[in-house]
Amino acid sequence: MVRELADGVWLLELGLVPPLASNAYLVEYRDALTLVDAGLFVNHPSIGSELAAAGYDASDIDRVLVTHYDIDHVGGLRSLTGFDGPVHVGAADLALADGSATPPLTHKGLFHRAVRPVWDLDGFDVVPVADGDRIGGFTAHHTPGHNPGHTVYVHDDLGLALLGDLVWEDGGTLTTPEWYDSYDMAQLRASVRALVDRLPAFEVAAMGHGDPILTGGHAALADLATRC
Repeated sequence: MVRELADGVWLLELGLVPPLASNAYLVEYRDALTLVDAGLFVNHPSIGSELAAAGYDASDIDRVLVTHYDIDHVGGLRSLTGFDGPVHVGAADLALADGSATPPLTHKGLFHRAVRPVWDLDGFDVVPVADGDRIGGFTAHHTPGHNPGHTVYVHDDLGLALLGDLVWEDGGTLTTPEWYDSYDMAQLRASVRALVDRLPAFEVAAMGHGDPILTGGHAALADLATRC
């Protein structure tokens, strides 16, 4: 189901049921269309039908911003028939995807070792993202912990933070992801606290799992920082 969260910002609800359900976001700004994350390789509703419900086609997308290399966030890229723009990925997660980094022998590292031989980013115009990069009105913030290259994208003009899996939402409150889905929980918690201090106030907190917070997003993130 497509929801317009704010002027020019759409939520695309992808996947099946939690935890397989995930969110993607469309952001139109200054005549450019940005997709943030892409769901699984098979989504119901499909990413194509969600784009159509928002009034767009994959060929309209100018760029994709990937918050992190997990299959429920990059799997849908191959369904974007007609898209030929750049795909921006945090540098350390790109290294996981292209094989230039060896995941550790941990629960999440073993997952990536199993996934990347069958699900890489070959065939896309992939651009590595570093902390502080500016991309079409967004600022990239490196927030490791869930994944080594996890990246949050913040749009100051729109008061919007695309938080990926730095946080989840549960009952109107932000939480950290579960330990089994992350590389390093201590590092993830440190990333939450550091991000609160770095960011100006923003209204919309848009995460990969759960319902976006439409007002007081920065305050909700700050509250989590005091609890984690």
